[in-house]
Amino acid sequence: MIKVWNETYDSATVAFMLYGSSLVFFMIPGLGFLYSGLARRKSALSLIWACLMATLVGILQWYFWGYSLAFSKTSHNKFIGNVNSFGFRDVYGAVNEGDAYPELAFACFQGLFMCVTLSIVAGATAERGRLLPHMVFIFCFATIVYCPVCYWIWAPQGWAYKWGVLDWAGGFLEVISAVGGFVYSAFLGPRRENLLINFRPHNVSMITLGTGILWFGWLGFNSCTTLSPNLKSFYVFMNSNLSATSAGMTWCLLDYRLEKKWSTVGLCSGIICGLVAATPSSGCITLYGSVIQGIITGIVCNFSTKIKFYLKVDDAMDILAEHGMAGLVGLFFNALFGADWVIGLDGATEHGGGWISRNWKQMYKQIAYMFAVLGWGAVVSAILCFVIDNIPGLGLRATEEAEALGMDEDQIGEFAYDYVEVRRDYFTWGNQNTTSDENSSSTDSAELQELEKPENSNEVIVFDADHVADLQNCRPQNGIIQHNKSSSTEKSDATTNFNKEDNNIDDVIEKVV
Repeated sequence: MIKVWNETYDSATVAFMLYGSSLVFFMIPGLGFLYSGLARRKSALSLIWACLMATLVGILQWYFWGYSLAFSKTSHNKFIGNVNSFGFRDVYGAVNEGDAYPELAFACFQGLFMCVTLSIVAGATAERGRLLPHMVFIFCFATIVYCPVCYWIWAPQGWAYKWGVLDWAGGFLEVISAVGGFVYSAFLGPRRENLLINFRPHNVSMITLGTGILWFGWLGFNSCTTLSPNLKSFYVFMNSNLSATSAGMTWCLLDYRLEKKWSTVGLCSGIICGLVAATPSSGCITLYGSVIQGIITGIVCNFSTKIKFYLKVDDAMDILAEHGMAGLVGLFFNALFGADWVIGLDGATEHGGGWISRNWKQMYKQIAYMFAVLGWGAVVSAILCFVIDNIPGLGLRATEEAEALGMDEDQIGEFAYDYVEVRRDYFTWGNQNTTSDENSSSTDSAELQELEKPENSNEVIVFDADHVADLQNCRPQNGIIQHNKSSSTEKSDATTNFNKEDNNIDDVIEKVV
């Protein structure tokens, strides 16, 4: 007998959730671009790959048992769901009679929240992490870190849900991704200091593009958590923008006081921190509370970038400072500025709010929840890293030689930019005659011609057009690379020593560029 689905839903609500799901998904390439721009060019593509592959792993995990563990309809414990909905079994129509959307729409929307979380963690692999072991870690992290905590706060049987903890769009996911990434970075160990001379993000334009994409998607991430288009959706939208705006301005001003420059990277970092803080709070606190929250978040997160130095952990993407600390600030602000009337703007939710609604006990609930999420994320992530790192073939860190080559060449075999392969002994450049400007000019011209003519040499040097431009303006002299001070592309007046043992062009270039 042919079966036809005859259950009907509210078309506007279903379209709203589909739109929100698409916006949340769009955040993932935004994260990839952000991380890529923050890294060096020789590892830029690997971070985009890591974010996308983390999403693929997350989608499969969510389909297998992730959704069931996080939102099981038949589980009755307070900690984690069961596998009754394994493989999306019976995840189709409305859960309750009269629901405006099918359960499948909700499952897809929530699954992409987890994918964003996993993509944040992927930044921990920056410039020295092997990709296959990280994907194994990601799958396990999704199963025994994300799913239980998600169940605590969003499943009707979860202990935090029953207790009345306020966490609008998932401050927990920001916190666990931050501590998970930080712990992973600690197990990887720091990048080689000899490869980090004069380090800086390689593409600030890509950082800005990634931030813009993230901001765009984040508005759907927070606003569409209402699950239906209503007044609260726009209230959340405005709260998110206010928090991002005040945090971005604050971070930029803090950087200006030190550098006397209006840093674009600082601006982007502040905006992201403000959006992270708005994730748990935008559906709970007042508009003026979001302005104050953004200012406090900008200050706290800016100074939190020093934590990695105190703890001697190479958190290359500042995941702990920008996601973890900002997420905690947002959760804390729910206790201070959570308002019962804001929470009830959807016309359905009843909650006592926070201190401005005279619900004094909300403070200890929020703090207990914050510590529970922090502790669970850190401890379980550490166990996972230890176990996976000791499995043969799944060592977390790449070799020193691979790190020198870059993760793009070692792990991907492709590059983010148009690289040129040249065979020549670059140490012989210092033997050329540079006694006059005329000779110098002709020598530079000859070097450019030789770049296209491989010589008989055992060395293979890989660098891009930017490297070529930099090398045109420096010349080794007696073991010292000196910049041509008449060049408009001068990076520094300082001279930089290099060793004859350096066997990769990036070893030399990173000491100059």
